[in-house]
Amino acid sequence: MARLAGKTCVVTGGARGIGRAIVEAFHREGADVLLTDIDAPAGSESANAIGCRFERLDVGEEADWDRLLDLHPEIDVLVNNAGITGLGEAGTRHDPEHASLSEWHAVHRVNLDGTFLGCRYAIRAMKRKGEGAIINMSSRSGVVGIPGAAAYASSKAAIRNHSKSVALYCAQQGWKIRCNSIHPAAIMTPIWDAMIGDGPDRQARMAALVADTPVKRFGRVEEVAAVAVLLASDEATYITGTEIDIDGGLLAGSAASPG
Repeated sequence: MARLAGKTCVVTGGARGIGRAIVEAFHREGADVLLTDIDAPAGSESANAIGCRFERLDVGEEADWDRLLDLHPEIDVLVNNAGITGLGEAGTRHDPEHASLSEWHAVHRVNLDGTFLGCRYAIRAMKRKGEGAIINMSSRSGVVGIPGAAAYASSKAAIRNHSKSVALYCAQQGWKIRCNSIHPAAIMTPIWDAMIGDGPDRQARMAALVADTPVKRFGRVEEVAAVAVLLASDEATYITGTEIDIDGGLLAGSAASPG
């Protein structure tokens, strides 16, 4: 039997990358999936290709979440995947000295506020049944400092902690609503692909970027989606308030570890 049969699942930022891979995996496992994204054309195209539903959602906009609750008052799984680095424009610097307050707020609005609003929506939608699964996308950057992406790292660290608060709150209410976070490191997505480029030095650039990763390669979006399927399924009913690193062993040690 499909592992998510009979479950209604909402995935934010589902138009591309890790989000789309999660939508595809949930759909294959029998879930009724609602793909959401701020990019309506891309989201609609992805939903049509996969065979699921689509709703436009700006995760940092409270009114959008209120509308979603009106349209979908009962769900079983929410994946808070939507996020931005804020580093898209050339020359952008988000180190602690040069990041502007507006840049800081912009990243936190999507990543942290979006996750907070998503968790609040999910609790309200799931408490009718008294059970469900919330999966928040944090990052390796939420565990260690990233000097050149301070806003992004801060937002992902806050997601890591908020996930635990949500898990504890739901348990205190006597609900079987679980909340966990996933922490990917270098996963090959369109963002990374564009950064690396398709020049003759592509393989060398890729190797340099994962030189400190014990398994010496980028992760695949399908590997992140597989963990999301587990956490969404009834196989993980005793897993809550935890975090799962998907980093090829990067956080297990350091470059200074004995060879």
